[in-house]
Amino acid sequence: MEVATGRKLLIPAGIQTLLRDLIHERTGIFFDPSRFDVLVEKIEPLAMERNCYSLLDYYYLLKYEENGVADWARVMDALSVQETYFWREIDQIKGMAGTILPALLRATGDKPVQIWSVPCATGEEPLTIAMVLNEAGWFERAQITIHASDGSRAAVEKARRGRYRERAFRSLPPWLRDKYFTQQGSEWQPVADLQARVATWSVVNLAAPEEYSAYASSPIIFCRNAFIYFSPTSVKTVVNAFADRMPAHGYLFVGASESLLNITDRFRLDDLEGAFVYVKR
Repeated sequence: MEVATGRKLLIPAGIQTLLRDLIHERTGIFFDPSRFDVLVEKIEPLAMERNCYSLLDYYYLLKYEENGVADWARVMDALSVQETYFWREIDQIKGMAGTILPALLRATGDKPVQIWSVPCATGEEPLTIAMVLNEAGWFERAQITIHASDGSRAAVEKARRGRYRERAFRSLPPWLRDKYFTQQGSEWQPVADLQARVATWSVVNLAAPEEYSAYASSPIIFCRNAFIYFSPTSVKTVVNAFADRMPAHGYLFVGASESLLNITDRFRLDDLEGAFVYVKR
């Protein structure tokens, strides 16, 4: 049975499962049946924009890539969760700067260090990393490059523009906001030196290792709060792709609510005085 919604867009029985499986295959993002209504809510406007009569039409459009990259870019924008803020889960970043980075430099003979933040959302995480490293004086003592990536083109464009409202600063100490940002009306903009600390902003799909191989060779990867939207199978695939590319001294940070303990044995869990990191075996 088909049910008409909105402007006569039809939702055939079973289409939610088909869309869920296709999106899972292409992006790693997984919707269990209890969230099918959320999936339809996010995808329905995209189908209507493409003048599809039914969600099944849109499914075939995505599956056979009639409009290819552009359609999937809109899907990624619709599915992305851009709710983040500066200084989020800061203990991990401070542990990286205070414990991991010195140990890494000793082990590698002070070789240049690359740090990758993915998903970077609208830029708060990589800029937080840059602030912590700068406050610790690391940019004067070592060659450190920060790269930032996200699956959403819209999010990456916002990060490049660097315009933030008050809500993004709810955990950042006010003196750091005053030091690293300038106010532009109702928004705040990173000072040029801070924005320049992020070497690249890129769009990557975590389900497509060929898109991020160069970044996954980083010895330090922050991949926080992405895996909560992935299936265990997708998480294992991504984590193993990281392990294949990371150097021997490799450190992977995931979100506080995420765990890899039952997913892979290629990383061990270390405690940084309450902040946890996965270390490549």
